[in-house]
Amino acid sequence: MTQTPLPAVSPDVSVVIPVCNEEDNVLPLAREIHAALVGRYAFEQIFVDDGSTDQTAAAVLAARADGMPEIRVLRHVQRSGQSAAVATGVRHARGRWIATLDGDGQNDPADFPRLLEVLIHPPTPELKLVMGNRTTRRDTWLRRFSSRVANGVRGGILKDGTPDTGCGIKVFDRDVFMHMPRFRNMHRFMPALFQREGCEVVSVPVNHRERLRGQSKYGLHNRLWVGIVDLFGVSWLIRRASPRAAIHEER
Repeated sequence: MTQTPLPAVSPDVSVVIPVCNEEDNVLPLAREIHAALVGRYAFEQIFVDDGSTDQTAAAVLAARADGMPEIRVLRHVQRSGQSAAVATGVRHARGRWIATLDGDGQNDPADFPRLLEVLIHPPTPELKLVMGNRTTRRDTWLRRFSSRVANGVRGGILKDGTPDTGCGIKVFDRDVFMHMPRFRNMHRFMPALFQREGCEVVSVPVNHRERLRGQSKYGLHNRLWVGIVDLFGVSWLIRRASPRAAIHEER
């Protein structure tokens, strides 16, 4: 894996964007993220290029040269999957708060301030993950159908109370994420995994847009059936989770 040098100012928020063959989406997406957060938070944008075979990495570097010095690029030499890309970005992030979204431009970065406000000023200290909920999907009928089935099965078995676990736009506490187990499709089960750590999760309605550039990397096989297979592993993890011990520091 290769990476670019760190910016000078430490951020509060690290935006992690997994990308694979999204050369046409990188610049417009980076500009939207910058516009949504500049002047509100100290932030960095971390694009994780997951083994792209096009000019995605070069497009990220060009975006940084286009007046966005907060951009960093990490590269997987070979494709490792979205969960691995997110984990790489979080591991190298310097912010306490992590914000993620898909690299296809369908998530709207303008939603970030609302989600971050809930996370940074939570109603309870246990709230550590704020999920987006795409109440109006701008996808093909097949993607909507597979997501509806997968969400229904996951919710029925895991009881995570989350209507849209597959939504790419979310914000969360980096420290909690770093203590969670890693596996290939963990990004699909973030609410249940945070709850396994004793944390609260809330969902907030977000905008969803049509894909304007590039091609989707997901179909019926890797969106529906693979997620259902992984569900049994996550259920096993949750059943065997040990409750967190209460800790008091003597002074």
